[in-house]
Amino acid sequence: MELTGFSTTLDDVGAAVASGPTPRLTRVFLRPTLKPMEVAFTPDQKAFIRKGIEIGRFHSEEDAVQEALLLWEERERRRLEILAAVDQSDASLASGRGRRGTPREEAQQLAADVKDRGLARLATDKIPGR
Repeated sequence: MELTGFSTTLDDVGAAVASGPTPRLTRVFLRPTLKPMEVAFTPDQKAFIRKGIEIGRFHSEEDAVQEALLLWEERERRRLEILAAVDQSDASLASGRGRRGTPREEAQQLAADVKDRGLARLATDKIPGR
């Protein structure tokens, strides 16, 4: 299969994440490819694509590949956002603005906070005679 059109590099995605708090991949980050790309599929992949075309999910092989690339791009964007959030959390901890906790401690604290708020609400919502 021959693919032509636009490509986004992972460097472009990384630059988008580094540039601001809400990275977005837009056509600004897309650039035309210089030549068509040949892609080889396994027999199972070819059958999967053909089945998608047969049932009307896709109109062509190119549509199927484009969808796959869009999903990969979205997954990569989310992965880079998570990595950026981890870096931000590490920086926050290093500067003393946060505290490290284990998931168990956090869950116990959250449960205690919810319980306290619930008891306080019950105490203020009590209606005489109930």
